[in-house]
Amino acid sequence: MYNYLDFEKPVADLDGKIMELKKLSEAGEAVDVAEEVARLEKRSRDALRDIYKQLTPWQRAQIARHPDRPHCLDYVGKLFTDFTPLAGDRSFGDDHAIVGGFARFRGEPVAVIGQEKGSDTKSRLKHNFGMAKPEGYRKAVRIMELADRYGVPLITLVDTAGAYPGIGAEERGQAEAIARSTSASLALKVPSLSVVIGEGGSGGAIAIATANRVYMLEHSIYSVISPEGAASILWHDSTRAKDAATSMKITAQDLLELKIIDGIIREPLGGAHRGPDKVIASTGEQIDKTMREFAGTNIDFREQRREKYLAIGRSL
Repeated sequence: MYNYLDFEKPVADLDGKIMELKKLSEAGEAVDVAEEVARLEKRSRDALRDIYKQLTPWQRAQIARHPDRPHCLDYVGKLFTDFTPLAGDRSFGDDHAIVGGFARFRGEPVAVIGQEKGSDTKSRLKHNFGMAKPEGYRKAVRIMELADRYGVPLITLVDTAGAYPGIGAEERGQAEAIARSTSASLALKVPSLSVVIGEGGSGGAIAIATANRVYMLEHSIYSVISPEGAASILWHDSTRAKDAATSMKITAQDLLELKIIDGIIREPLGGAHRGPDKVIASTGEQIDKTMREFAGTNIDFREQRREKYLAIGRSL
């Protein structure tokens, strides 16, 4: 059984009936349930397909935040080999919200930076729910500079509600750290690629997502502020997050149309949490395709990146 979202209740009810019938069969009841189970499974698939054909932006935001969705370390473990993490910013300490280091992607050396939310209570606390502090962004800058020095491409995996807004983070220069990370991303001479695998929240995301190519998973979101934060500012009522999500154009489909991202990676029916291996494999294929395109060109990646971001909004 999955952790069902509110709008998936019709599917949850059908799946519950299927499980009850299977338990009856396993208990040795003299009832042939195979035909009824097959009928209910078809109804469940059809109901799920109908729901996911007409998702609202707020529903996509809920999917992007699903607790069972694969996170950064899941992608790192499946897509990369010889991953060697680097710790600390050489100034204050190590921030576990941002993981990064060097690895091999299909045999080729790369630098990897990602935001990790954690998958259970203990790991979520350790990784601060993916909300990085200044030392996390300074660690990211350190890895970017090393990638530039050694001439290896950079791959980033974005999944954060936003940078950590605590007093300590502000005292240590949160805004400056985000700005320097964004600046370092723009200044890279090596090619860079970013994938929004869940939430791409505000400057906390763009600090490592300012890449030559930016992709989003089908049900991920990318915005300047969370829907709840926008609702609090616009209407002084965070419960209007649903209205804010609709107005803000936060979905992958909206952002592709606005030419802010370069492509969408399809998710299995029902979201990435229903087929984590499949969506990680699809992400790997897109990364591989883009890396091959990078290798086959002889362009100034820094200039291309500059033009990419200066062009946003020109043709709207």
